[in-house]
Amino acid sequence: MKGHRLESIKISDIDMDKCYFNPGCALTTHNPESEKKILKILNEHFGTVKIHNRCCHHNPNLPEGSTIINNCAGCDRRFRSLYEGIKTISLWEVLDSIEDLPLPEYVNVKVSVHDSCSYRPKPQVHSAVRSLLRKMNVEIEEAEHHGTSSICCGDNFYPTIPLEKVREFQKNRAQQMPCDDVIVYCISCIKSMTVGGKSAHHMVDMVLGQPTFVGEVDLPKYHKVVGDYIEMSKNL
Repeated sequence: MKGHRLESIKISDIDMDKCYFNPGCALTTHNPESEKKILKILNEHFGTVKIHNRCCHHNPNLPEGSTIINNCAGCDRRFRSLYEGIKTISLWEVLDSIEDLPLPEYVNVKVSVHDSCSYRPKPQVHSAVRSLLRKMNVEIEEAEHHGTSSICCGDNFYPTIPLEKVREFQKNRAQQMPCDDVIVYCISCIKSMTVGGKSAHHMVDMVLGQPTFVGEVDLPKYHKVVGDYIEMSKNL
């Protein structure tokens, strides 16, 4: 519904005894060391946060009143909508709320931001991402469609439409970015921006001050790895 906004749990309402960080299947399979580094930052600067690696496609098996800090927009959507008693908030809102959080400082960096599909109804996430970038001295040049009007990078269409058509969506969305350097906060978006000829930089990597690893851009191979993890994680 146009104009519909979904609220995150307030930082002040988080029960820190029931607070978990779920990095998402894609980040866990893509760069497991990064999830460890983010968890360390949360525990040092936010509070006692426990890791939760069970995929959002399965019941999280957490006590009622738990909050899951999400790196992935899809995880945020599923955890908050499918499982009763579970509240969600994005990693970006949490990090942006931390006063004097140590962050890298970039020099002469200008980027566009591609906002993740499932975060479209959460403008507070879009604001937090941009606030963090500005704290890192990053200049932003917005695409025409961003934030609540962002357009899918194309990956969500796989495998419901032919792979060739998905590639067209990926290239078209990438070319809508006015800058060659594009900030994303979804692993799949890294692939799409790369296929479209852009240099993708994941927000996790920006916060950690490290280059973004592109990894496998062949969608069937990439989704098989993620799919295998989804199946395995039901036993976690």
